[in-house]
Amino acid sequence: MSAGNGAAPPRECDLAVVGGGILGTAVARELLARRPGSRLCLLEAEPDLGHHQTGRSSGVIHAGIYYEPGSLKARLCVQGARELYAYCDERGIPYEKNGKLVVAAGEGELGRLDELERRGLANSVPGLRRLRGDEIPEIEPNARGVAALHSPATGVVDFVAVASSYAEDVRRAGGTVHAGTPVAGASADGAGITLRHARGATTAGAAVFCAGLWSDRLAVACGAPADPRIVPFRGGYLRLPPAAAELVRANVYPVPEPDLPFLGAHLTRNFRGEVLIGPSALMAPARDAYELRRVRTRDLRETAAWPGTWKLMAKHWRSGLRELHHAASRRAFVAEAARFVPALKGVRAEPGPAGIRAQALGRDGKLVDDFVVHRTERAIHVRNAPSPAATSSLALARLIADELDAAGAG
Repeated sequence: MSAGNGAAPPRECDLAVVGGGILGTAVARELLARRPGSRLCLLEAEPDLGHHQTGRSSGVIHAGIYYEPGSLKARLCVQGARELYAYCDERGIPYEKNGKLVVAAGEGELGRLDELERRGLANSVPGLRRLRGDEIPEIEPNARGVAALHSPATGVVDFVAVASSYAEDVRRAGGTVHAGTPVAGASADGAGITLRHARGATTAGAAVFCAGLWSDRLAVACGAPADPRIVPFRGGYLRLPPAAAELVRANVYPVPEPDLPFLGAHLTRNFRGEVLIGPSALMAPARDAYELRRVRTRDLRETAAWPGTWKLMAKHWRSGLRELHHAASRRAFVAEAARFVPALKGVRAEPGPAGIRAQALGRDGKLVDDFVVHRTERAIHVRNAPSPAATSSLALARLIADELDAAGAG
């Protein structure tokens, strides 16, 4: 989506937002709603909005099943999904509330399914119900398992269209949006915060950084701690051919591993009507390694130098090998999905889209499993906002704006 506003960013403004994904545009919209008349500019590195995580996901609006009760993800996902559906209705943005099945393929997965049910009920996920194995085909005729959870509130949407609408709200409220303006660094003093970017410099009263894959670098440049570090994980999808896609009505997921924030090889009928298998979860050699052959020395060096990387690999090497096998073998990836949709056995899938997850990793080797927001002088930094950040965007934007208000900046 074109970001518009070909003019250079202003030299001075009241508020600046760095990052033109769905969260950055939602934050800019929220700030102008709270501070009407403020001079706000949004700076995006790419020539269009939603170029990275926003535009390279499967577009699922999550219902809130997976997240630990009491966490930011749990609260903001359920609230955010409700608000996102209402926003799409108001703006005429098409979506499909097609539902999701989380299937326990074998008896050994029932304990983890029980935990997901506990979480979903504690989080007040709308309409969540437990299914016996013989009830599964009522929802997905070709799915099989010993039990499942059905979430009718799960849906799919084009998140780039949502971000585009948020950006239009920003423009209507008097803000400006500037694409092709990567921010290289920032420094604050008593008078404001100066952002150094490709088109010069902009001094703002306060700034919010929603920089995704590059969020840690900009935060550290402003004086935030090095922990956590963004470690990029590449998620590659396969696309089912049209005949095989008819085997899947909506979204069918396995029971995920409890120690990892990834959801396993699942089936998603996206907003285009395609059925995707995936994604894989491989540590990437570049923060924009949408093609596997892309390697960036700085990205690779920073990942390798982070102590948490080696601790993570030592603990989860078996999962890493399995993900590598799935990424290398389409047949193996399809076979993984056929565990709970046996009719997919032998189907030849084609390569699909790929995205990079900006996953925060602690020095202790633990993958950060909640949203993380840090403050520095005159700035708020979103340090970890992977899925369900898009689902939660309106609610998460309010939390970030609250942080800015509490900091007394701008």
